[in-house]
Amino acid sequence: RGFALLICATAIGLCGFAAVLPLVPLWATRGGVGEFGAGATTAVFMLTTVLTQLGMPWLLDRGAYRWAFPVGSLVMGLPTPLFALTTDLLPLVAVSAVRGVGFGMVTVAGTALAARLVPDEQLGRATAFYGLAVGLPQILILPGGVALALGIGFGPVFWATGACGVIAAILSSGIWFADGGRNRPALRGAAPTSESSAPGGDLRGTALMMVLAAPLGMMLTVSIAASAIVTFLAIPFERAAWLVSGALALYALFVVGGRWSAGFLYDRFRRTLLLSPGMISAGLGMALITAVMWTDGGTGTPTVLTAVCVLGGASLFGLGFGAVQNDTVTNMLGRAGPSGHGRASAVWNIGYDGGMGAGAVGLGTLIQFLGYGPAFALTAVVLFAAVPLALRGSRARTG
Repeated sequence: RGFALLICATAIGLCGFAAVLPLVPLWATRGGVGEFGAGATTAVFMLTTVLTQLGMPWLLDRGAYRWAFPVGSLVMGLPTPLFALTTDLLPLVAVSAVRGVGFGMVTVAGTALAARLVPDEQLGRATAFYGLAVGLPQILILPGGVALALGIGFGPVFWATGACGVIAAILSSGIWFADGGRNRPALRGAAPTSESSAPGGDLRGTALMMVLAAPLGMMLTVSIAASAIVTFLAIPFERAAWLVSGALALYALFVVGGRWSAGFLYDRFRRTLLLSPGMISAGLGMALITAVMWTDGGTGTPTVLTAVCVLGGASLFGLGFGAVQNDTVTNMLGRAGPSGHGRASAVWNIGYDGGMGAGAVGLGTLIQFLGYGPAFALTAVVLFAAVPLALRGSRARTG
């Protein structure tokens, strides 16, 4: 029941993340801030997320498993309605910064709990179920939030997504008391150890960071690319809301499919098999979207070919992104061992959120000066360049 509560709290709480992530940049452009300012709202959100995640392992080792998720949900959800008060950049950045603290707490605690509440032999499926909880709501919320905001206004969407954080806090508070308290030993941090043996053992300090470096690099790469779709796709296609909604829905759907496939295969073969295919799929998807951005800049009424490229590209990218997500997190958790789950979770989430933030501000700058085509093309090139790193990661056993 504790794991079930975690899944429910994650699904509801991260609806606020999924809906707001593409909305705030779009809302900011209504105030005339341009692509750089729009990207800055996402970048600051991710910056405070990463800074918070850096301190989460220390907190989790000292008993924060019992309160980090509900408190983080409240910090992420309660300030959300404040977005509706203004389109000025500074207030939007300030609210985004506060929400990032909550998101950092939720992501690290949630990923670590997903591993600690199940037996080791179910690690791949547990992270896949957790990925479903993150991804399935996004199939409706990620595109639906944009469509709803453009249809009835941004204010109601900001209020509704803020309420999701409160509900998630209530649900996650019950994890500690689920199953008659049988989860309590699992929620207390494992005792520190100095062991630094083979992958699957308990690693600490420098040894842990060395084995996590390669999957961290892969997670950073695909997350930077994902920010191009989540943060900037809605801006050039604002007049074609149906295309943006469809692309974001397919993106979220295929992320879920990629994560589930990778988790199932990991439990069956105890290997990360989809790292390189996932990176290739993400690169191909980004290349399709790049073709549209390069030829027409995403302006005007989209043609049938434009729609096919955008929808197909979002699907291929989402499939690859989901596979890389799950294979990197199981890789990290398996290599770190039980006492390193908190640190592995923090490193993986830093790769995810740090990449999204860096991509938002970096791509926003490139788009501002070079245009959408060159910025998206560079992203596709980086994805293909990371395939050799993924090939090496696929050969490594993780436990």
